[in-house]
Amino acid sequence: LMSQVQKLQEEMAKAQEALGQEELTVSAGGGAVTIVITGHREFKSITIKPEVIDPDDVEMLQDLLLAAVNDAVEKAKALEDERMGALTGGMGLPPGLF
Repeated sequence: LMSQVQKLQEEMAKAQEALGQEELTVSAGGGAVTIVITGHREFKSITIKPEVIDPDDVEMLQDLLLAAVNDAVEKAKALEDERMGALTGGMGLPPGLF
């Protein structure tokens, strides 16, 4: 049993490392704002199309950024859950055990 646990820990460490290398690209407003985030939820870039920048409508830009950031974080979390769940699926282990 201990060797199985050790093997699972090693596989999970490799999966965590791979997550850090994976990048997700998320956009809002039809591509007006684009965010690149890693599986570790580290933001790599935020791109804003110049035509979206309207000094008279800053709230729209803020809303687009907020929508893109929230979507990026949600997708990165879903990717992590998918990858880590594939390793521990069906084992009934509590979250954060490894």
